[in-house]
Amino acid sequence: MMDRRHKWAAAAAVGALSVLVGVVGAVADDWDDWDDEQPTFTVALWGDTPYTAAEPAKISALVADINAARVAFSVYDGDIKSGSSLCTDVQYTAAAARFDTFQSPMVYVPGDNEWTDCHRINNGGYNALERLSFLRQTLFADERSFGERTLWLRHQGPPGGVYSENTRWTYGGVVFLGLNIPGSNNNKVTTDCLSSKSARTQADCDADNVEYQARDAANIQWLHDGFALARSRGLRGLMLVLQADVGFDLPETETFNEHLQAGPPRYDGYTAFLNALVAETQAFDGQVVLVHGDTHFFKVDKPLNQEFLAAKPDAPTAHLIKNFTRVETFGSPNVHWVKVTVDPRSRNLFRFEPMIVAGN
Repeated sequence: MMDRRHKWAAAAAVGALSVLVGVVGAVADDWDDWDDEQPTFTVALWGDTPYTAAEPAKISALVADINAARVAFSVYDGDIKSGSSLCTDVQYTAAAARFDTFQSPMVYVPGDNEWTDCHRINNGGYNALERLSFLRQTLFADERSFGERTLWLRHQGPPGGVYSENTRWTYGGVVFLGLNIPGSNNNKVTTDCLSSKSARTQADCDADNVEYQARDAANIQWLHDGFALARSRGLRGLMLVLQADVGFDLPETETFNEHLQAGPPRYDGYTAFLNALVAETQAFDGQVVLVHGDTHFFKVDKPLNQEFLAAKPDAPTAHLIKNFTRVETFGSPNVHWVKVTVDPRSRNLFRFEPMIVAGN
């Protein structure tokens, strides 16, 4: 197995060659790892594990299953540990080691359990913003993905620095975005700040809200930039990956509209981003997929419908936003993955299949 330095050099050589041979649609800040001889490719999606002592062995089986499937790359959508386990340094280094066991590139997107929730006493009572800084320095220290083979990733911030965890790459005519939008209301703190189960002080809560406001603006800008890139290159698809369940299933409850109008504390940290996502998706001719974890139930649906948008003053007249699809990945205790097939010859650019790992 190549070490990280040698893999970086290999990735650089591939990236340079891709530019030299004139990869279709390549631009100065995003190169497209793409082979015109194979227009269809597959991607693996997974996350929210390990939560228990039994799950690392299950992850090994999952990695072997994905490696055998020879996907173009994998994406992990957050939560490298449970929400009631310690946020010690080894959690992050162990995750990096797991990610590097993939033969193909493996892209990591952060979840709430590895930083937002670390203030909990049963997590060790850490400062959440200190853990976010450590996460960036540990898991986003350079410009490559994880894996034995790597992808160059465009980062919103410098390696190891602020917003380095927000990533972008293009592959096969699709823009992919990784965004730090975690559960626990996107780190927006409301009336439940101080608790006997938390080590936070009021100063910590105030600092968390300042962080939330700045990162929310950065996330929205990264979203705009991704859509702008897709439109400028005439691409048919955009996939964004984040950790949080932002409340798409609330329309299934009778009281959804009342809750949305009242601004429920659990979900109001996502409102500005969702508004931007709706506007960008409606203005985009291609297909948009949002991938998330957080609640651990595999789902594929089209939740941006009239019920979800009813409380918004600029709600569209259409019953649903037809070019938007949500995919929720498996999570502990179900250690499985979702296979995405991207086929530009199909009327549905993206196709999704649950992949149940034998023995898990």
